[in-house]
Amino acid sequence: MEIEAAKIIGAGLAVIGLGGVGAGIGSIFAALVSAIARNPSARQEVFPIGMLGFALVEAVALYALMIAFFFLFV
Repeated sequence: MEIEAAKIIGAGLAVIGLGGVGAGIGSIFAALVSAIARNPSARQEVFPIGMLGFALVEAVALYALMIAFFFLFV
């Protein structure tokens, strides 16, 4: 197998995790909307936790993208 083909396959495998990230972000915001809809007065407590969860899940996406670019360009 040529090295260029191996780089492209490796980058493709590295971004498989982005599917899980999309599902995780959807799950976080679905739970956030549900929690606020059930108890609107708890928004001040629930919203920052939801944003923290979003940031942590989004960090996984950035790491996967960074690894994919590493495989492609290094």
